[in-house]
This record gives sequence, structure tokens and C-alpha cells, in this order.
Amino acid sequence: MAKKIKCAFCSGSGMDPYDLLSPLSHCLVCSGTGHVEVEEPMKKCAFCGGTGRNPLGARVACIVCGGQGMNHCESGLICNQCKGTGKSSDGLPCTRCKGAGYK
Repeated sequence: MAKKIKCAFCSGSGMDPYDLLSPLSHCLVCSGTGHVEVEEPMKKCAFCGGTGRNPLGARVACIVCGGQGMNHCESGLICNQCKGTGKSSDGLPCTRCKGAGYK
């Protein structure tokens, strides 16, 4: 079952947080609604820390959660490779959990 939550990328404003195209541009993650749907059960994205923004410095949505700030998780078991950080030693998403931080 999907749950509607506030868009993490734009903080629910529905506007592009970086004004890349124009100050009037809608958020690319929520299409301007300010909300996204995430399948339950869900946990905060470990790779971006729930911000929905790419932690690698690019002004785009998180490559793991797609900017939603949350990821669907079935188990909740912490990834034993990245220890729940969602990141590998080079700062990219963990290859075992795909950046989610859990299995």
C-alpha cells in the first residue's frame, strides 16, 4: 500500500528548489504537487539522509530514492557491507543495498 508524504526534494513547496530553468519551475520529483507516494513499509533514505537531494554535490534528486527522501523496505535489516550508511568507501551508493542502507 502506498502512502502520500511530503516531497523531500522541494520540502513540499512544489517548486524547483534550485530554480534551474526558472523561478516558476515545478519540482521534477513531485510535478508541483508537493507530495509523493512511497510504498509501505518505508524508511528514510540512508544515502541522502532523507533530504531527497543528491549528496554528491549535483543539483539533482538523490539517485537512490529519486528525491522522495524515503525508500520502500521489506526487511529493515541493516546492510552489513555499508553498516547502514548507504555509501561505499568511494562515496557512491553501496553495491549490496543499492544505497538504501538496509537489505
